[in-house]
Amino acid sequence: MKRGRRNARGGFTLIELMIVIAIIGVLSAIAVGLFRSFGMRAKQSEAKELLSSMYTVEATYFAESGTYALPSQAGFAPSNTPRFYTNIGDGNFSFTTTSYTATCSTNLDTDPTLDNWEITQASRKPVNTSNDIQ
Repeated sequence: MKRGRRNARGGFTLIELMIVIAIIGVLSAIAVGLFRSFGMRAKQSEAKELLSSMYTVEATYFAESGTYALPSQAGFAPSNTPRFYTNIGDGNFSFTTTSYTATCSTNLDTDPTLDNWEITQASRKPVNTSNDIQ
């Protein structure tokens, strides 16, 4: 006598298979959302790296000359060609002799919101002024 078996042929019922497929669907939907979010955060790290490099170059230039200058004049050149934040450099840099503000932005997805980052001589760390990851 076989215990615990409902039928002699074995296998799964249609309801059991549908429940398993539904669980797999829910888990994959969660995983895709998390993967997309992690990918966007990785893209944001490019802005942080670029602006941090610019901060270092400008701080060095200021220590040597006592004034701030355009990034190209101060010697700023990204080590690699930026992939996502391509609008960084002299065009998004405003300065006086004692202060500066550098910004970069991009659209990480298809919505109209831009992802904006900013750094100043006082902030020392890039600040996300408009987050495109929501």
